[in-house]
Amino acid sequence: MKTLLILAFLYSYTICSTAQTIDTFSVDSGGASETVGNISILYTIGEVHIQELKVDQVQVSEGFINANFKIKIDPKLFLQGALLSPAVTGLMNDNLRASLLPTTSPYKDAATCDASVFTITGNNAIVDWVWVELRAAIDNTKVINGKSALLQRDGDVVGVDGVTNLLMNAAPSNYYVVVNHRNHLGAMSASTIGLSEDTATVVNFKSSSFPTFGNHAQITLASGDMALWAGNANGDNAVRYLGGGNDTNFIKDEVLNHPNNPSGVNLIPFSGYNNADINLDGTVRYLGANNDTNMIKDIILNHPNNGSGSNLFLLLSQIPN
Repeated sequence: MKTLLILAFLYSYTICSTAQTIDTFSVDSGGASETVGNISILYTIGEVHIQELKVDQVQVSEGFINANFKIKIDPKLFLQGALLSPAVTGLMNDNLRASLLPTTSPYKDAATCDASVFTITGNNAIVDWVWVELRAAIDNTKVINGKSALLQRDGDVVGVDGVTNLLMNAAPSNYYVVVNHRNHLGAMSASTIGLSEDTATVVNFKSSSFPTFGNHAQITLASGDMALWAGNANGDNAVRYLGGGNDTNFIKDEVLNHPNNPSGVNLIPFSGYNNADINLDGTVRYLGANNDTNMIKDIILNHPNNGSGSNLFLLLSQIPN
C-alpha cells in the first residue's frame, strides 16, 4: 500500500513591534502529486513555504494544502480516423456511439458517464473518450493534471455529462495543454495558455492558426482544419506501417486472436471497441475491403515529411516526454 505523505508546515513568526512581511519569492505557485517507489508525495499550490526539496523530477514544498482550485477549459479537436469517410462533411462519424462506446473511460482515471449521454444526436453526439492534460509552464514534460473527457462530432471536448465545459483541478495559471486519444497521436499547445475558473478558455486544436508543439504534430485536412494523426493502434505513440513494432501487425494479431475467429483466418473482421479500429467505424479488418491496415499505409505514404514515399517511414508523437 502506498503511503501518502502530506507536507503541511505552518509558517510561524514572533510578534514584534515592527510589521512582518513576506517577500514574493516565498509564495510557491506549484502543486501536484508524484510517486517515488512505493511513496506518493502530494505537494501544494499557492502556499507560503520556507524551503523546497528536490529529488530527480520531484519537487516538494512545505505549506498549506488547498485542493479547491479549479479551471474551466474548452478544448476542440478532430480525430483523423473518424473523418476518413465522413457521413456528414465537417463532422466526425459517431458509429461507436450506438452500441460500442463504454460508459467507463479507457484512460487511467476510469471516469464514468451515464449511458443516456450516448443518446444525444446531431453535432453534439459523442464520438469517443479523449484525454486532456495540463503541463507545467516551466517544464512541459511535467503533468500537473490529466482528465478523461468526451468528444462531440463537431470537435467540442466536454465533461462526462456530454454537455458542459471541462472542469479540471488546477490553480488558475498558465499551462501547456495536451489532448490525446487512445489510437491517435496526441498534440500539445506550442506555448502556455492562461486558464481560470471564471471563463472556459477555448483551446482550438482544429484551427490551422493554433500553433502546436513540434513538427507536423497534426494532419492538415482537405478542409484546412487540423486533426490528430490516426494509426497509433498499439499505443506506443508512433504510427508504423512496416518495421519493428508496427501497427499493422497489431491489427493482424487482434483479428487472428479474436474469439470469434477460431480458425485464425486473416480475412475475418470483428466488431468492437478496439484500438485496431483505425477509422472508428466499430469494425476491425486486417485484410479485405476497407481494411484498417491500408488506412495506416495511406497515412504513412502521404505524410508531408515522407518525400520518398517509404513504407518504413516512422511517424512519431510530438508531445515531449
